[in-house]
Amino acid sequence: MSGFLVVAPVLVPLAFALITALAHGRPQRVANLSLAGAFALLACTLALLVRVVRDGVQRSAFGGWDAPFGIEFVVDPLSASMAVITALMGVAALVFQRSSADPAPEGPTLHPLVHALLAGVGGAFVTGDLFNLYVWFEVMLLASLGLLALGMARRHLEATLKYFVLNAVGTLLLLIGVASVYAMTGHVNYDALLSASGGIEPMRLLPVVALLCLAFLIKGGAFPVFAWLPASYHTLPAPLLALFAGLLTKVGVYAVLRMLADVFVAVPDVAYQALGWIAVATMITGVLGAAYHWDMRRILSFHIVSQIGYMLLGIALDSTQGTVGTVFYILHHIVVKANLFLIAAIVFALTGSYDLRRAGGLWKARPWLGVLFLIPALSLVGIPPLSGFWAKYIVVREALTQGQVVWAASALLVGFLTMYSMMKIWMQAFWAKHPDDAWTPPADVRLGPAWVVTVGLAAITLVIGLMPQPLYVFAEEAARVMGAGS
Repeated sequence: MSGFLVVAPVLVPLAFALITALAHGRPQRVANLSLAGAFALLACTLALLVRVVRDGVQRSAFGGWDAPFGIEFVVDPLSASMAVITALMGVAALVFQRSSADPAPEGPTLHPLVHALLAGVGGAFVTGDLFNLYVWFEVMLLASLGLLALGMARRHLEATLKYFVLNAVGTLLLLIGVASVYAMTGHVNYDALLSASGGIEPMRLLPVVALLCLAFLIKGGAFPVFAWLPASYHTLPAPLLALFAGLLTKVGVYAVLRMLADVFVAVPDVAYQALGWIAVATMITGVLGAAYHWDMRRILSFHIVSQIGYMLLGIALDSTQGTVGTVFYILHHIVVKANLFLIAAIVFALTGSYDLRRAGGLWKARPWLGVLFLIPALSLVGIPPLSGFWAKYIVVREALTQGQVVWAASALLVGFLTMYSMMKIWMQAFWAKHPDDAWTPPADVRLGPAWVVTVGLAAITLVIGLMPQPLYVFAEEAARVMGAGS
């Protein structure tokens, strides 16, 4: 059973990608099978997380070859939690798909591609070697391109091209980096690389690790290689947009964290200093881009970039508390960011536009939607006692403890600028009058599934904020396990 659970984050979505592909021609049955697959994945990943918490790191090698030569999956607290949050986002997206709030077109490729994407993300989180990390990034890229092009309109194809160009560069750099690592050490297994890299002079190791991290930073949407993200994400239907926003850039951040905190721990301090300044630039450019736009999807897309900066800052601090902050931040942000995009879709369904200049009047018409929006919005800002406050507090506190005053001040400033964007959405979509004086919310909008998902995600945000200690302790354990071999 343990062996199955280790491979479940990949095996279950791949199985349902095949099942939903074979069931094409029966849209309702495909949708039901797809949702069942997402719940099955969630159940398996929760069982895997329980097993990891109870019994420690879980491993499984394939093909009759033991590590470091065989393909190995390794699940520690961090990868187990990321597998759970991946499954949760899959469930959220597929339940929301059943509402009429900007759903994806129900074509024959939609559900197989969604499950292929979940398999790629899950594989990236549980793989135990560098080459297979590259393979799962490729699976993610192919599935993402298929989902971006799903509508087949000109804007979808343009977005697909923009997404592909920089991500293909990142893929090429990653492959070169993997080859360079293998040439230098003779290994791609994480544990073997940790052992082998300890005997290599740090400055000789730096260029290879920098190449890998550059590839991951492109995938993560960091400065200055983030233009593909706001140029493509806004064309996606709401459930897919939430899935992309919640998961894909976090895989890049996870890979950077895994490389620097768990595999190549001997890199010189200059690498962390460079990453810290990249993090600051990412935070600032992202939040300024958000302040400029009026389309809710573009605003929130730029805020993905901005918040990636906080996660990278935690890694750049090169400490246990910095790693704790990054883990806490990733888990909190996936929930909050996905929820904001889904609430924006409800606003679109009720007002008829994602453009804030064409929306309004929702506070009188749907006051509970306004309250629901404020929970993830204020969490993104970092207002206590919501989950985002604790995530930022851990990172900023550690930056100040290390004397990185400029980094900490930048993080606080970006929080204030984030408030501006969130209040712009609030004032225009909820408080201001609708441009059409005769406007009333349409009565035929089916929002039941959308309410279930957004209220559920908001509840998770509130629980983390009001009771942060369990997640903080878990993040500490994840950081301890990653640093145990260094």
